[in-house]
Amino acid sequence: MSTLIVTRKPVISSLLINAAALVLIYFIPTLSHLLNFPLYLIEPMRLMLILAMVHGDRRNAYLLAATLPLFSFAISAHPVFYKMVLISAELTLNVWLFFMLRERFKNNFAAMVSAIILSKVAYYLLKAIFISAVLIGPGLFSTPIWIQLLTTVIFSGYAFLVLKKKADIK
Repeated sequence: MSTLIVTRKPVISSLLINAAALVLIYFIPTLSHLLNFPLYLIEPMRLMLILAMVHGDRRNAYLLAATLPLFSFAISAHPVFYKMVLISAELTLNVWLFFMLRERFKNNFAAMVSAIILSKVAYYLLKAIFISAVLIGPGLFSTPIWIQLLTTVIFSGYAFLVLKKKADIK
C-alpha cells in the first residue's frame, strides 16, 4: 500500500498560481484594450507557466501548460483551434525540457533559456507545417524575435534568482 502525502504549502501555492493564471488569461483581451497595448507580446501563458515551475510543482506546471491555451480558446475562441494545439504542445515541451535540462546543466538560467528556445523552435517548425497545410493562416512570426528574446532572458533570470534563493535557504 502506498500513501500520498500532500502538504498545504505546495497545494495552496498551486491553487493561487492556477487562479491567477485563469484570471489573467480571462482578462487579457480586456486589459489589452484598456491599456492600448497588446499584452500577448509579454507571453502571459508562458509567464504563468514559469511561475508554476518556479513556485509550484512539476505536475501543476504540466497541468497549466496543457490547459491554459484550451481555457483561452474556450472563453474567447483565441487562439484558433490549431494554434491552441501548437501552444499547448510548446508549453508542455517547455516544462519537460526545463526539468530535464535542470538536472543536466545544474544551472537554472541555462536550463530555462534552453528550454524556452528549444520549445519555441519546435513551435515554429510545427507552425510552418500547419501554415503549409493551410490549417492556420499565413504569418510565421506574430511577435518580433527581439521581444521573444527579451522575455526569454527576463523569465530565465527570474527563474534563476528565485530557484537560487530557494537553494540557498535549504
